[in-house]
Amino acid sequence: MLEKKTIAYEGVVLIGIINQQQDDVKVREYLDELEFLTYTAGGEVYKRFVQRMNTPNPKTLIGSGKMQEVENYVKEHEIGSVIFDDELTPAQQRNIEKQLRCKILDRTSLILDIFAQRARTSYSRTQVELAQYEYLLPRLTGLWTHLERQKGGIGMRGPGETEIETDRRIVRDRISLLKKKLLKIDRQMETQRGNRGALVRVALVGYTNVGKSTLMNVVSKSKVFAENKLFATLDTTVRKVVLGNLPFLLSDTVGFIRKLPTQLVESFKSTLDEVREADLLLHVVDISHPQFEEHIASVEKILGEIKSSDKPTIMVFNKIDQYQAETIDEDDLVTVKTSKHFTLEDWKNTWMRRVGNNALFISALNKENLDTFRKRVYDEVREIHVTRFPYNNFLYPENLDEY
Repeated sequence: MLEKKTIAYEGVVLIGIINQQQDDVKVREYLDELEFLTYTAGGEVYKRFVQRMNTPNPKTLIGSGKMQEVENYVKEHEIGSVIFDDELTPAQQRNIEKQLRCKILDRTSLILDIFAQRARTSYSRTQVELAQYEYLLPRLTGLWTHLERQKGGIGMRGPGETEIETDRRIVRDRISLLKKKLLKIDRQMETQRGNRGALVRVALVGYTNVGKSTLMNVVSKSKVFAENKLFATLDTTVRKVVLGNLPFLLSDTVGFIRKLPTQLVESFKSTLDEVREADLLLHVVDISHPQFEEHIASVEKILGEIKSSDKPTIMVFNKIDQYQAETIDEDDLVTVKTSKHFTLEDWKNTWMRRVGNNALFISALNKENLDTFRKRVYDEVREIHVTRFPYNNFLYPENLDEY
């Protein structure tokens, strides 16, 4: 009988900082997300270290006392990687590596690693490689620590500098080559989008792991890869969908995340052309997540950066089957009711007041309220379609139930 293979997860320690920009509650949320990212990358978090400090240490980000505490734990438990939630400077990364003698990553390098794992097509692999090289370029000096063992003197000053400069030139040339390759692919994809004709385009957008791909599979009856991990989808998938007899194009795009690395935003802006050229956005939200309103704000921020915040948008609150509100005892006269105590009905009333009937509450996994979802999408797509083709609006009844 064959033995089942068990996945060996690498031991990881997480480090966060409490400061004026992020309090202890916010840091705990960020570290929860960082732990999920770590799990997605193949790591297991053994311990979290958090330090309160107004000014980060320019050498090691955290203070010397906390560093010693981390070092002792790393040695005792044979930790493979230490991951910082905040971005490290190249100098900080080198100094920490010297002291801890293990892999040192920050949120940016962790996300880049996950993207490298998840990239499937030539397009996404090129985008990820470009982002990795742009992240690597200012950190190249850290790759040549062996030169520190050399003594000064005749014949010992030049080679190190030459090696580093040679590597920098190689990386810069590679970055230039990748940018040219992306421009060529962008032109090809622009041609493909132009060949799709004048069909109405609908794009699924949202935070990572909110269920966009699951919804895509249900609506389009396709088999887009979906998994309960962050960044399960990197490559944009486009499917033709027909509601009643009204056809339109539905695209599933890469998920967003807080503190998204600048390199990735820049590299993946071309991927988000599907969003920029869409006629309608379906902003999918995981309402079961405690910080879903912050996720909404993060997505809206990135939509603003790619000049897509003014597009018609339907808010699709997914995973209603997993939503649980914190309850307050009837005899509790002290606790003040806040948003974490809201029922689903409370949230419906709240968002209906904000966006009118452009708020839907569904479960893509359990297929709850999908009829309402289809009718609402049909109405919006029909309105766009008959505006574009007023001569054939009689083909599409105002009510989807009439088919």
